[in-house]
Amino acid sequence: MKRKTDFLPYALISPLIIFIVLLALTPAVFTTIAAFFKVQPLNPPTHFSGLENFRDILHNTNVISSLGNTFYYIIIGVTLSTVLGIYFAVILQRRFTGRSILIAVLILPWALPGVVEGILWTGIWDANTGVLNSILKSLHLITHYQVFLGQNKLITILAIEVVQVWQITPLSTILVLAVLQNIPDDLYEAATIDGSDGRKAFRHITLPLIRPGIAIAVVQAIIATLNIFDQPYILNGAASTGNSLAMETYAVSFQNLNFGQGYALSLLITLFTLFVSVVVAKFIYKKVEY
Repeated sequence: MKRKTDFLPYALISPLIIFIVLLALTPAVFTTIAAFFKVQPLNPPTHFSGLENFRDILHNTNVISSLGNTFYYIIIGVTLSTVLGIYFAVILQRRFTGRSILIAVLILPWALPGVVEGILWTGIWDANTGVLNSILKSLHLITHYQVFLGQNKLITILAIEVVQVWQITPLSTILVLAVLQNIPDDLYEAATIDGSDGRKAFRHITLPLIRPGIAIAVVQAIIATLNIFDQPYILNGAASTGNSLAMETYAVSFQNLNFGQGYALSLLITLFTLFVSVVVAKFIYKKVEY
């Protein structure tokens, strides 16, 4: 006898599928197609231009500068958020009094919008009334207030990326913590009996077994830093010392009103994000069997 098809599971997931198609796949298809057209509202008509948009984008000095800045954002942000995520996850692995409260507080920066975080950290980095300048001057570490944003490129990028690391580290922590809690305690007990100290147990047991969580944490950090926009825009404006690829996409599309090049740059960022994420997942992710 033929089994009757149960349509209930399909009915339950259909709203999600429709949501993904309408809000994710449809714009992606539209952007991919429009990237090969000249789309300038002030210079009509729209017509097919082939690879012209991509060629112009790759010869745009502002795009090249923002690409270099984004590279620094990725290096700093992914490294710090992953290392801190592992560190906090190891601390939160064991149950202790106030652990739930600490996790709730840890999640707060991740839940805040990037614009809100940028405004909050403006009070720290501000050159005239910033908290950091006040503390450093009170400790006699500086003689006058310093300008942290807008002058030196590396210092500007580091200051901005600290804000984003503050935002994305909680998610990295939760991802690694979820994997940590699945590691059987028997492995650590056996290691202790064999004479392994905490460092050896961490290196030979913890790190290899949390590689799936680390891989996902790294990928989400790469996606976040490749698309950083709110923090540099709020903290540093449109200054070239901190502009990112996402900011340059906004400038090309809505300031220069060259939507064709904006679509092309968005498509390149998407493809680059996909490529880097796949490479990182391939080299870091490893299936774990206990």
